[in-house]
Amino acid sequence: MGGENDQNENKKKRNRNSVESIEKVVTNQQGQQGNGNPSKKKKKSQEVFPFGNYRNYYGYRVTHDMDEDPRLKVMKREWFAGKDCLDIGCNSGIMTIHIAKKFGCSSILGIDIDSSRIEDAYWHLRKFDRTENSGKRSKKKFSPRDLSQIVSFQKENFVQTRHLEDNCYDTILCLSVTKWVHLNWGDDGLITLFSKIWQLLTPGGIFVMEPQPWKSYENNRRVSETTAMHYRNIVLRPERFQEILLDKIGFRTVEDLTSSLSGASKGFDRQILAFQK
Repeated sequence: MGGENDQNENKKKRNRNSVESIEKVVTNQQGQQGNGNPSKKKKKSQEVFPFGNYRNYYGYRVTHDMDEDPRLKVMKREWFAGKDCLDIGCNSGIMTIHIAKKFGCSSILGIDIDSSRIEDAYWHLRKFDRTENSGKRSKKKFSPRDLSQIVSFQKENFVQTRHLEDNCYDTILCLSVTKWVHLNWGDDGLITLFSKIWQLLTPGGIFVMEPQPWKSYENNRRVSETTAMHYRNIVLRPERFQEILLDKIGFRTVEDLTSSLSGASKGFDRQILAFQK
């Protein structure tokens, strides 16, 4: 009896081992089918910026051999000195800060749809403050504290927000932003952008626009399903923006600043227009 029991136990163990071996083989086969070639490493997913909210945007727009952003050279002091200003789509805030510093705004608010870019903007403002303090540059027109009081940043979706309706600005900037509004909210979103800018400007106020060309739209049309859909349906292409702003929105005059622009990085030699309300 004892011998029979031992034999039965051994049979059970062999059967269990066989079942476990079969399960391991099946599991391995399923894993290989699901992963394709298991020896290949998975590709790192590429980060997508559907609103043009790139990290380190100014890092490749303003190269190390430039003393400043070339766009600053075509801006006029009278648009900013002692004025209340708005920078739509400020990204990491570097252009916003330099405009305040160079031209002496009374105030300038930078807004961006991405809260991470707003955090970056405040980081750059604090960094500028520290640099100014350590350098003890007493000849500067603005002390770091003064500049920190002049410049502020805020997370906003300009097309949809109602938080700015009671504000008035003497100058509004919209630099390399129109494409992203257009691709994400279509022709209606673009008209909303232009209309709200006109409403927020004081009489005689200035709207400085740097529109991306249509070819740039083609390069970014597939960043999301929304952008792909709007790209197919867009009627109001960038070459019509000037006509729309003058004839439909109500701006009185326009000045093309592009001819004065020089030294822009490859791919960033874009038209810059200044409209007056």
